[in-house]
Amino acid sequence: MQTSQKNRISDGSIKLFNQHVKEVERYIWPLTQNKDHQTSSDDGSNGVHNSTQTFQQYCTLESSSGYTAHNSPSTASFSPERSQISQPNSQSYQSEPHHSPDNVYSSPVSGSCVTDNESNLRHILRELETAMLGPDLDNFDIGLAASPGPDTNSFEVEKWNMMEIISRGDLKEVLYACAKAIENNDMIMTEWLMTELRKMVSVFGEPVQRLGAYMLEGLVARLASSGSSIYKALKCKEPSSVELLSYMHLLYEVCPYFKFGYLSANGAIAEAVKNESNVHIIDFQIAQGTQWITLIQALASRPGGPPRLRITGIDDSTSAYARAGGLELVGLRLSRLAESCKVPFEFHAAAISGTEVQLEDLGVQPGEAIAVNFALMLHHMPDESVGTQNHRDRLLRMVKGLSPKVVTLVEEEANTNTALFLPRFVETMNHYLPIFESMDVSLPREHKERISVEQHCLAREIVNVIACEGAERVERHEYLGKWHARFLMAGFTPHPLSHYVNATIKMLLENYSEKYTLEERDGALFLGWNNQPLITSCAWR
Repeated sequence: MQTSQKNRISDGSIKLFNQHVKEVERYIWPLTQNKDHQTSSDDGSNGVHNSTQTFQQYCTLESSSGYTAHNSPSTASFSPERSQISQPNSQSYQSEPHHSPDNVYSSPVSGSCVTDNESNLRHILRELETAMLGPDLDNFDIGLAASPGPDTNSFEVEKWNMMEIISRGDLKEVLYACAKAIENNDMIMTEWLMTELRKMVSVFGEPVQRLGAYMLEGLVARLASSGSSIYKALKCKEPSSVELLSYMHLLYEVCPYFKFGYLSANGAIAEAVKNESNVHIIDFQIAQGTQWITLIQALASRPGGPPRLRITGIDDSTSAYARAGGLELVGLRLSRLAESCKVPFEFHAAAISGTEVQLEDLGVQPGEAIAVNFALMLHHMPDESVGTQNHRDRLLRMVKGLSPKVVTLVEEEANTNTALFLPRFVETMNHYLPIFESMDVSLPREHKERISVEQHCLAREIVNVIACEGAERVERHEYLGKWHARFLMAGFTPHPLSHYVNATIKMLLENYSEKYTLEERDGALFLGWNNQPLITSCAWR
């Protein structure tokens, strides 16, 4: 039972008392009123602003204009404590506006105002007594159901309830309430909560305040439009390619997420081809080619000499912008490195989106030992939930047809693919907060580039997950269990990572905060923050 129901006389009951006095007066002195008069109510239409106006009022962040994430290390996403925000039907979110006393009495009494209707008069008097005495409304039914939808009274009651949450600074609860209001198409509550949220979030503040700033931007973008028009509507400025590259490099250096993925995948590949003399690596998202630096160096020191190495790099024009050039730059850098290490090397460029890749694009040659790398890439591929073409499973079946020695998978441990908007919003909140927390450990709060890193490497993903639907939503993560099922259906079998690789990664984490955790489960590795898994790595063949 809510607080307003427990009090004998409160602001709410006084309002109800006054309301019902007027109702009684209407019945007792009908000659002084129009008999067809009905109590007016605010339908909330005045509070519904044009979506573009709403956007202009609330969106002031300077994050990136394009949320089709760069095919680069910047597309990794990370996370908050799932235990702190429960799923939508949890106990903390069960309070609904139609249970409030104000809303119970908000609907006018039906029927015309006839003075000799004794039963109606008795009914009104009983309501008046109820308003004065404040009964247990859970056990009291006057037969007047609250009108569905947000009217003025229900808004005031829910606003009163939310004020307590806002006063104690529970930002995650307020964000959830705002997302729920959007889902319910309650624009009055949405705009009020957005106004309050603007006072609570800050790109300079605590991790949850910074995350909240970008999640709020995502909500505003969702209201403003959908699809590609969001990218044009947001007040954003794309950084130069040199700036973006520096932001991605900084994120790579201060957090172990990418290094973890690259090192574990390289270890699985090196082990699988240790006896091969002709190796072909197919990288479905080569980005800067950073992953292959350590592998080329490792192959150079292999007993018996290095193999002949060929790398096929697949990437699209989005990453070309981040590199300030096409794939030929990646090939040039890796060729120079291989030459210095005396590793026979050839680079094959495939500047094409993963959804368009066909077998002939891979440049496979007879006699090669093939290794395929899916590092933070497959979650960008649309599946059966998006359209008729399931590119995730298509690519896996195509790769299986190559009979590879090993296939490596690195993905974020989250579920933002098929989840509906509200649970997806909660999952995003619970998946991204740890990266903001870990950034605080790695970079001082006042670090001048920290905000740029978060805006251009993380915010674009958050907004894409929250604001976009259908083909425009490219950030579609899945839990490892779902990836496991997809690989099995494509005909793969698990290839557990070696203990040597696991030990090497544990040594890597010693250079970072002790809050990073590493777990080995069912042949896969889980890197987490405070025991919450954030990113997984596994191998198949």
